[in-house]
Amino acid sequence: MKKLESLEEYKDLIKRSKTVLMFSANWCPDCRFIDPFLPEIESTYNDFKFIYVDRDQFIDLCGELDVYGIPSFVAFENGQETGRFVSKDRKTKEEIEGFLKGL
Repeated sequence: MKKLESLEEYKDLIKRSKTVLMFSANWCPDCRFIDPFLPEIESTYNDFKFIYVDRDQFIDLCGELDVYGIPSFVAFENGQETGRFVSKDRKTKEEIEGFLKGL
């Protein structure tokens, strides 16, 4: 999964394509729980561009998007938010896939 490098990149990504931002952090055990099945999800839902957002590096963006728990997902298309799966709870593969199917 590509890692977000800057706020400028974020602004460009959400305007150009169907993008799913995954907010995470290296120290988060619930985030590490989903790591093994994320490549399969990316492959299955390849009409989306998945971007890893380090919560600690982009804390202001988290605040702007009301992301206060991780792992969390926020989807955009053509600059508009199309969905969110935001909470502090551990997420299963089935829950993430259900979110993506609903977009």
